[in-house]
Amino acid sequence: MVNPLRWLLLCGLLLPSGAVPAFAQQRPLTTEDPETVGAGRLLIEGGVDYGRGVDFPLSGLAGNLLRVPLIGVSVGLSSIAELQIDGGVHNRLSITSRTNAPFSRMLRDMGDHTSDVEDIVVATKIRMMPEGAHRPSLGIRFATRLPNASNESGLGSDTTDFQGTILLGKTVQSVRIVGNIGAAFLSDPVHGESQNDVVVYGLSFARAITTAVEVVGEVNGRWSTASGVAPAGTETRGQARFGARYTHGLLRWDAAVIAGLTPSDPGVGVAAGVTYVFNAFKVP
Repeated sequence: MVNPLRWLLLCGLLLPSGAVPAFAQQRPLTTEDPETVGAGRLLIEGGVDYGRGVDFPLSGLAGNLLRVPLIGVSVGLSSIAELQIDGGVHNRLSITSRTNAPFSRMLRDMGDHTSDVEDIVVATKIRMMPEGAHRPSLGIRFATRLPNASNESGLGSDTTDFQGTILLGKTVQSVRIVGNIGAAFLSDPVHGESQNDVVVYGLSFARAITTAVEVVGEVNGRWSTASGVAPAGTETRGQARFGARYTHGLLRWDAAVIAGLTPSDPGVGVAAGVTYVFNAFKVP
């Protein structure tokens, strides 16, 4: 089996050099950069992703998942802080198998597919220290996931989770390296009086090929600290992504392939989208 961390670092080191594009926000990566969008600026991103072989341990459903559109908004509250709201309108699972699971009895009548909205994540990101010649930039991010997707659809857990993450970022010539490490406190969907504390992590690179084109990649996920079997819905998860971004003016287009690192993640998937950043208001 290929070591995903070694694969990620080799991809970043072997690609040719270029100039770094003007703004460096997220899509198609999920690892958070400590740099914020900027005071008074508004970032709007939309996209779609599709994964094959996605497993939902709580409902016992498995199949191919389409999420469209995925929407994100980041608001620059100051030069060092931003507010993020991320969610989605329509998640559709084409069911390929069913097994007995804790929420199986709650499922509504469905045929060969089920659908629901994406859970909304509300987050605040603050850059604590700018990047220096010999040090990375440092930031923190606090996020809450709200239970918008229902357990009756088989796609939701009806629980609220909280996450805190330390963000690091460093640019070396044409390569941007970003690392995340933190903790998430996941409510136990089956036994509501308990929770599972997991370690969350991410490591990404973005390497400029020209002033408009970047190649990007990451390994991102969570690791359960529960002794024995983790509560259903809080298990270890992880994904590797490799893709590209093309910037033209205020728009940036992106596409990536996705490989799951655990049985609950997509065996393989694809993602694509667009990001738009503009000056929206003046910060007093």
